[in-house]
Amino acid sequence: MQLGRIPAQAFEQAGWSPYAPEYPPQAPERPVPPPRTGPDPAAGAPKPAAAKPAASTGRNGLIMALGSLASRALGFVRSAVIVAALTTGPAGEAFNVANSLPNIVYMMLLGGVLASVFVPELVHAMQTHEDGGQAYTDRLLTLCGVILVVLTVGAWLFAPRIVDLYSDFNDPVKRELAITFARYCLPQILFYGVFTLLGQVLNARDRFGAMMWTPVLNNVVAIAVFGGYLAMGRHAHAASDVSSGDALLLGLGSTLGIVVQAAALLPSLRSARFTYRPRFDWRGAGLTRPLRAAGWALALVLATQLSFAVITSLSTGAGDAAYRAGIPGGRGFSAYNNAYALFVVPQGVITVSLVTALLPSMSRAATAGDYRKIGEDLAGVLRSSAAMVVTAAVLFFALGSQIAMAAYGYGSGSSVHDDAMVVGLLLMAFAVGLPAFCAQYGLARGFYAMGDARTPFWLTLVSTGTNATLCWVAYETLPLRYKVIGMAVAHTVAATLSAVVTGVALGRRLAKGAPPAAVPAPRREAAGGNPDATMVLRTDSFAPGANATLDLGTRGGRRGSGLEGGRLVVLHLGLVLACLPGALAAHWLAGRFGAGLFGSLTGLAAGALAVLLSLFVLARPLGVGASVAPFARKLRIPYPTPTPNSGKHRR
Repeated sequence: MQLGRIPAQAFEQAGWSPYAPEYPPQAPERPVPPPRTGPDPAAGAPKPAAAKPAASTGRNGLIMALGSLASRALGFVRSAVIVAALTTGPAGEAFNVANSLPNIVYMMLLGGVLASVFVPELVHAMQTHEDGGQAYTDRLLTLCGVILVVLTVGAWLFAPRIVDLYSDFNDPVKRELAITFARYCLPQILFYGVFTLLGQVLNARDRFGAMMWTPVLNNVVAIAVFGGYLAMGRHAHAASDVSSGDALLLGLGSTLGIVVQAAALLPSLRSARFTYRPRFDWRGAGLTRPLRAAGWALALVLATQLSFAVITSLSTGAGDAAYRAGIPGGRGFSAYNNAYALFVVPQGVITVSLVTALLPSMSRAATAGDYRKIGEDLAGVLRSSAAMVVTAAVLFFALGSQIAMAAYGYGSGSSVHDDAMVVGLLLMAFAVGLPAFCAQYGLARGFYAMGDARTPFWLTLVSTGTNATLCWVAYETLPLRYKVIGMAVAHTVAATLSAVVTGVALGRRLAKGAPPAAVPAPRREAAGGNPDATMVLRTDSFAPGANATLDLGTRGGRRGSGLEGGRLVVLHLGLVLACLPGALAAHWLAGRFGAGLFGSLTGLAAGALAVLLSLFVLARPLGVGASVAPFARKLRIPYPTPTPNSGKHRR
């Protein structure tokens, strides 16, 4: 949240690139590996269309970003309507746990495997199979479809046990309500799977927009269902307030949204001229490699979900205890979940969109043995997104309460304000780890592009183990009102550690596997002739890979990973410094407008302007103006694009 080589100009056309650096020359063509399965006479479908030109990648990223932004914006409207209907009290807790279960179970047992393994395998098959990978795709879809049906039926039958695994409800009425909701929501597993399968087929064919835009329909359906519930004069806070008819309406209505979301991909598949034919001839069909990778990806997801189960159980327990103690504001899973939903917006809108558009390209580079290109393209994505991600993190930290009030401060009763304030505190705790969280997502996709699902598993054990352990420490040691906030801090620590470890591991892997490349030597000018001597933090003056001493995985300056890890860290620090004065002013301004909904909206607008003004004024003196320029263009703000080595030296 995927085309040959992606030049910087492609990102520049979409407004994503800091500026257009010169990439090293394209590596020579390498022989295409022989087909793994050979020609398949039974597959009568034509080969997929050739990949689009690389120049369209930036446009694809922009289309996906807009779709993700629209979906998430409606997602917050949906969340606000749900909070207005069920609050964040016992009724809301029961629904949120139950409605989260389909996605949790699906991702735990299949979804993560499909998301990480499917596209690289499909791209490889399209390049190496004489039928364009059609038969291979049909077999994978059939196999995954059978698994989805079995998984959905099994989850529905064991709904009570699954609810107990992911919650710690002491109230039997609340537990029964959660189980009832789960019965209606768990069929979503099948349709989540169908949506992901069809979406990955489209992504492998360089059709990215539909998978990002169709979730809009899911949110529209959910808003209509919960809006209708409110329009009927219904409102629930305690679990006993929800009747069986209410549970039926809200539960099946939520499932209907996922059905519509999956079905909406069918027109795009027809447009891509993809036809599906069920195939059960799996033996000897070349599925060994993806199944092996799927095993490691499944182990990774299990580790992640085990950590999430710990967090969910601890947060629901903390919420119940705080509620019984009469502490104002929901301080359990709903607050954690709502804050997390805000926190992941920049990653989903910016990072996921760009990395998704990049994954087919990285997979093709891995097939050709051009590993350095993987690192260069990932570094380009992280540079392109840095200004937007850092700005979002600063806004979350400085204006967390105002953002939470704007997103969730609707409904009646004094609990609305208290609930939003807790979400704001959680958002501030999450915000510090946002840049690392976004970076880790992109870096991990580098391993999957190379067909390596084993290394991400071991790396994930570090982050999930750290997160779960620190959450337990927070639960056991902090006062009731701060337990769930401590869990958000634990996520930040784990995300930062995960980004560092993943970056170092990927850098070494790319440098080890990359062929020797013509890496420009670092510029060494006399003090009197250095055009960048006036810059405090100069991060945008060299082409990718130019500074070998800061390139993770570099060996002797002759071959490197292309990740430019040190320069990326310096770039992010420079952006934080540029935003800092504005953040202080924003926090002061926001407090002057009051804590109500209108005051929060006004304070949020004034504070955001202060942060942006600080960023645009200080970025160039701090040497990070090149990363800010495309961000300014997106906001229709005139901002000069710095050119490499511009400026005059001052003694």
